[in-house]
Amino acid sequence: MRALRWTRRLVEQGSDPDPRFSFANERTFLAWIRTSLALIATGIGVDAFATDLPTWGRRALAGFLVVLGGLLSVSAFRRWLGSEVALRRSLPLPTNQLAPIIGYGLSIGAALALVLVVLD
Repeated sequence: MRALRWTRRLVEQGSDPDPRFSFANERTFLAWIRTSLALIATGIGVDAFATDLPTWGRRALAGFLVVLGGLLSVSAFRRWLGSEVALRRSLPLPTNQLAPIIGYGLSIGAALALVLVVLD
């Protein structure tokens, strides 16, 4: 079976790390993906069920949550890949760039939801 180009490039770098570290990296990636899916599902739920909010606000909040979930999933893959490369090269792991995205993003989403509830 033909490997994808990015997987070939990854495997060609350094040496195989301890499988425990690769599995831990994968579990972390999957945790971020679950969070991403939860944000996307929440956005869809807000649009479908928060009918007491103004339409523009409901759509804005739903869209924001879906975009935040999508951004988080892309960032999760980039973090997984960077960590896997660092493990293969025996380099320090990259810093966590996902925490500010989710922390600030959820704060903005909560503020938007609060404004919508107060305006209603």
